[in-house]
Amino acid sequence: MVFESGELAKQANGAVIVRYGDSMVISTVCADTEPKLGFDFFPLTVEYREKAYAAGKIPGGFFKREGRPSEKETISARTIDRPIRPLFPDDFKGETQCINYVISHDQQHDTDVLALTGTGAALAISDVPFQKTIAGVRVGRVDGQFVINPTFAQLEDSDIYIVMAGSADAIAMVEGGGREVSEEDLVAALQFGHDHIKILVEKIEELKALCGKEKFEYTPVTIPEELSNRVKEMIGSRLDEYNHVPDKASRRDSKKKMQQEIVEALAEEFPESQKDIGNIIHDLDSDSMRTMVLSEKIRIDGRQPEEIRDISCNVSFLPRAHGSAVFTRGQTQALVAVTLGTKFDEQRLDELDGESTKSYMLHYNFPPFSVGETRPIRGTSRREIGHGVLAERALLPIIPTEEGFPYTLRIVSDILESNGSSSMASVCGGSLALMDAGVPIKAAVAGIAMGLIKLDDNVVILTDILGDEDHFGDMDFKVTGTAEGVTAIQMDIKIAGLDIEIMKTALSRAHDARLHILEKMNATLPKHRDQLSEYAPRIITIKINPSKIGEVIGPGGKMIRSIVEETGAKIDISDDGTVLISSVDAEAGLAAKARVEAIVEEPEVGKVYKGIVRRITQYGAIVEMGPNMDGWLHISELEHHRVGRVEDVCRLGDEFDVKVLNIEPDGKVRLSRKALLPREGGGNGGQDKREERSRR
Repeated sequence: MVFESGELAKQANGAVIVRYGDSMVISTVCADTEPKLGFDFFPLTVEYREKAYAAGKIPGGFFKREGRPSEKETISARTIDRPIRPLFPDDFKGETQCINYVISHDQQHDTDVLALTGTGAALAISDVPFQKTIAGVRVGRVDGQFVINPTFAQLEDSDIYIVMAGSADAIAMVEGGGREVSEEDLVAALQFGHDHIKILVEKIEELKALCGKEKFEYTPVTIPEELSNRVKEMIGSRLDEYNHVPDKASRRDSKKKMQQEIVEALAEEFPESQKDIGNIIHDLDSDSMRTMVLSEKIRIDGRQPEEIRDISCNVSFLPRAHGSAVFTRGQTQALVAVTLGTKFDEQRLDELDGESTKSYMLHYNFPPFSVGETRPIRGTSRREIGHGVLAERALLPIIPTEEGFPYTLRIVSDILESNGSSSMASVCGGSLALMDAGVPIKAAVAGIAMGLIKLDDNVVILTDILGDEDHFGDMDFKVTGTAEGVTAIQMDIKIAGLDIEIMKTALSRAHDARLHILEKMNATLPKHRDQLSEYAPRIITIKINPSKIGEVIGPGGKMIRSIVEETGAKIDISDDGTVLISSVDAEAGLAAKARVEAIVEEPEVGKVYKGIVRRITQYGAIVEMGPNMDGWLHISELEHHRVGRVEDVCRLGDEFDVKVLNIEPDGKVRLSRKALLPREGGGNGGQDKREERSRR
């Protein structure tokens, strides 16, 4: 890996080129010294864009230029955003933008971790205030050996897939999964990855010593101490009281009324301070909740740190969906539906590492009513994409292979209520919906979100966190898996970092919680249903000789179109001769199968066929035994007695049974009609012996 700075993008506050093999990413950072007017939060935006020219491609579509970010680009941008956001100073509110361009791609190494490390390096050498130097790596495990930044080919054989970021002394972000791996193996992978992060951080520090800039002076955003004191006086102990109210709506309404009361009371003395008052109350609320957990070991809904909320499961909720489930944990509820499709429903992807298809998808939706709010709906948000990808990854290891289950699977999770851990509810509901649909998954998957409250050496790990505990806490650690092992993890840290020992404890608690949830799920539906929904398509798979594909398709697709039109089934043919026939109507599928088999059928010696006379000559007739399959019926094989003219026995279009006598080396098929006719006096006049001599 090579870091370079000073040649490109010199007007940015910081710019670094990271090269790994022939893959190159340019990472830049720009920031304002003055706070953004009207913003009471840190206005940071992170972008990751893949240029088509990086892989020698021209974008598809009408406009032939890069458009809206793909799902991969969105996820990569989130992966960079999550570890760097907590490391900016709390009082810095200057608008900051980190942009990453993939400018070369060798189609062997993924560039997302290069952009993550490049952003850490650009921030380190820039004059933008940033507290720690960070870097990122990808960790895989092939044949029992950990691999740093594995290639795409290695990842296909890897049973662990982790992207992580951190500083020299702590881990800041983890995203990935595994094929039912143990918690111990995950910890070992994280330790392996952190060891390599330390090496990268050391090299970035060397680059910083060569060309790093002095951090600029900025205008800090502070709240007048007098206003802060007045708000504290007016609140008194009310926040402590409200945080002991278990119900989310009642607790939120009480705090909202209190804030309105304070804003109105201080309107004259502190005009236009509504946002400042809200920020003061937010910080006091955070301190109150954290103190309650650390000192009393009681959470805002009255639970103990290890306690899980009540769980209910309901399957077959939607009458026409192929599979459905409603999973409710406390005040978090997901309605999950599974749809079974065919090869035609696969998603086609055109990415820098090549074109591919995707036959398994999970889509997550988070409408505003799920949290009792109103807001405009303008397409799928980054958060929805990220949560959907996490849940999709969690269920991937238990999805059956295409060879054993040739369906395209789409899972949709609509969050109807949310008070923490809605992505994990999507995992649990998705697992139940798959089983309800009759998808032969190998095991049920459950997920749990773990939290953390940390003050110096006082640490409390929380199981099944609420939305407020996620917001005010120091960690959001999601773990999914079967009873056998972990399938996905995602960890975000809101403090400077986290050591391995705390992560070990969190993983152990998550394991116990996962088994508890699986027990509840298995009590509802212990295994997948034996039959698919009556509304799901039936898929028939047959194998044909690849040389016969052209005959099935026909000139200009004429033959396959006629089969589809006549039967109503859909047909997909692969280059290896695999034919997938799909139809909701089972009879239509069988009819299409019979048509295809008739087209590709090879004549067999001794077999009887229904023949149609297609041509008559002086010495015999050409008989069609099936599509593209003709045979020669000699005049001597028409009747047991001597026939003078062929027309005396058959005419064009006549139908009768014929038997294949033999197939000559040149492929010519010789038929017999008289072999199937009775002979006066019994027997067949030595016909069997003649056929045997002919075959010899």
